Amino acid sequence: MSGPIYMITDPGAPLDVAGQARAAARGGAGWVQLRDKTASDADLLDLARLLLPEMRALGAKLVINDRIAVAIAAGADGLHIGQGDGDPQAIRARIGPDRILGLSIETLAQARALPKGVDYIGAGPVRATATKPDAAAPIGFDGLAEIARAVPVPCYAIGGLGRGDIAALKSAGAAGMAVVSAITRAPDPTAATQALVQDWSQR
Repeated sequence: MSGPIYMITDPGAPLDVAGQARAAARGGAGWVQLRDKTASDADLLDLARLLLPEMRALGAKLVINDRIAVAIAAGADGLHIGQGDGDPQAIRARIGPDRILGLSIETLAQARALPKGVDYIGAGPVRATATKPDAAAPIGFDGLAEIARAVPVPCYAIGGLGRGDIAALKSAGAAGMAVVSAITRAPDPTAATQALVQDWSQR
């Protein structure tokens, strides 16, 4: 798949979205997800086309959040969808066999009913988080472990996570961690990413 550190952009952070993506990729993030609920498809497509060659040159996979048409038109590496974004098997048919498909999982029941065609899951929120006020109830590390055991694909934990959580995430069976604020709102997002990558490899 890709590396353990998965950065999701935050249009409300001090650094612009393109700057966040570049900083995370330079810091060694294996994944960069473009998530901007308010941007138009046209603007998001322009941004994805601009960033894709840069991300690939730095070894990061570029994933689009929710926007199926944008992911296809941009030639992005992947698409991430939530529980309310449509049937994953139908979406898999649209995006083709070679593009990575991620799915948000919030409960053990959802994990046990994981559809075919999903390549990885984003499990959480582990903790409550200010960057997604409409998120489901926190699952905690025990809930994360149950979900990770229930799925046959890599599990990326999300929700209020930082460097101090890496040991617990690994113990729970997570393949990696998806972060927003820990990178996008850090004083030096590249250094923050490097620290996460290094800590994950050493734990």
